[in-house]
Amino acid sequence: MASKLVPNSFILVSFFLCSLISIPSTKAQLETLAPDQAKAEAAGMTHIHFFFQDILSGKNPTAITIIQPASSSMTSFGLMNMIDDKLTEGPDPSSKEVGRAQGLYAASSLSEIGFMQAMNLVFTDGAYNGSVITVLGRNAPLHATREMSIVGGTGQFQCARGYAIAKTHTLDITTGDATVEYNVYVTTH
Repeated sequence: MASKLVPNSFILVSFFLCSLISIPSTKAQLETLAPDQAKAEAAGMTHIHFFFQDILSGKNPTAITIIQPASSSMTSFGLMNMIDDKLTEGPDPSSKEVGRAQGLYAASSLSEIGFMQAMNLVFTDGAYNGSVITVLGRNAPLHATREMSIVGGTGQFQCARGYAIAKTHTLDITTGDATVEYNVYVTTH
C-alpha cells in the first residue's frame, strides 16, 4: 500500500505560524536573554550569539530532504533533512559567515511538529575558528523558544557542555527558508 505524504505546503504554513509567534522585539529579546546570560556568566560559561541560515530553495540549498515522511502524519513524522547551513553574525544571509551547522533534523513527534536535531557547529572565523560544538536535542519550531543540549566539542570546546537557545527570526512561507537566532552557552569546566 502506498503511503500518503504530507504536502510541503502544510509544513511551510506551520513554520509560518511559528514565525508569527516567535519574533519578539529587540527589547523583549534582551529581557528574555538577560536571566540566561546572568546565569551563564555566574557559572563561568561562554556566550556565543549567531544566526542559522536554513536554505531549502534555489540552486544551492543548504538543507535537503533525504527521507520523506513515512505516513500521512500531520506532523511529518519520519521526515529527515540533512544540513550544511551558514552561521552568520547578523540576521541577513549575506552578513559575515562565522561557521557552518552540519548535521540533520528529523520529525520525531506524532503529536506536534518536533524535530530531533543533531548538529555540529563548526566555527570557521573569529575567536573560535577551528573549534566545534556538538548539539543534540529536541527542536519544536512552533514553540517561541527552543532549548537543546550541548553534548561535546573539539578544539577550544573539548568536553563541552551547556545549552543552545533557538528562536525563529524570519521564515519565508513560499520557500521554507528560515533564519534562526541562536544563543549558545557553553563551558568546558
